[in-house]
Amino acid sequence: MKILCIGDIVSRVGRDMLFKYVDDLKYREGIDFVIANGENSNHGRGMTKSCYSEMKRAGVDAFTMGNHVWGAKDIISIMETDGDVVRPANLPEGVPGSGSIILTAKNGVKVGIINLMGQVEMTPCENPFAAAEKEVQRVRGITPVIIVDFHAEATSEKMAMGYFLDGKVSAVFGTHTHIQTADAKILANGTGYITDIGMTGPADSILGMNKKIIMNRFRTGMPQRFELAEGRGQFCGCIFTVDEETGKCTDVKRLWMEN
Repeated sequence: MKILCIGDIVSRVGRDMLFKYVDDLKYREGIDFVIANGENSNHGRGMTKSCYSEMKRAGVDAFTMGNHVWGAKDIISIMETDGDVVRPANLPEGVPGSGSIILTAKNGVKVGIINLMGQVEMTPCENPFAAAEKEVQRVRGITPVIIVDFHAEATSEKMAMGYFLDGKVSAVFGTHTHIQTADAKILANGTGYITDIGMTGPADSILGMNKKIIMNRFRTGMPQRFELAEGRGQFCGCIFTVDEETGKCTDVKRLWMEN
């Protein structure tokens, strides 16, 4: 089966890119299931009910989140009622939502989705490796097809997670840094991997933000009010081909399109 994973969706521009590319990719590539990181979909922070509904209409089956998970208050009701949004599993005990979910793809195969958040230069959280072990053990009792979104800053931490989960999950893709890396591959024990899947949002930007404001901040050191960039967009993601019997990844196709 083929699973399309889409990198951090930023603002209206990013949501528009879903309508531009997802249906076409489903048709051309034979996609069975679509996962997207939605934590920046609402003006760069959080996910509202309207953004969620819009992205569902665009063809997204499930959403992962990250350090901006609580950026819009709607997220709690979405998690409680819809069951297709997963937040980082290593957040403090007792917070709303779940760190893993299991959904059924259009071909009838159950797909497990796990969300984790890094500890290096990130919002304080529990150990992601311990959380990964716990969630993988739970999900593997139901399905061997498991996709992990590791929302982290440090490339070393992301690579460590990939090797740590090699052979235990179908794929590990990194999010958060918004810059797609060129290291998509299949690890030795059959896990698809990419350090960062990239951003789906404004192409002429710095991480989705107005580039002039960001440059001025670096140039002067003075605080600046961030503004979202506008204009043309980009679509970043990966297609992981997974053996539905073994859960092993057999192919990784990196995607980067601009309009």
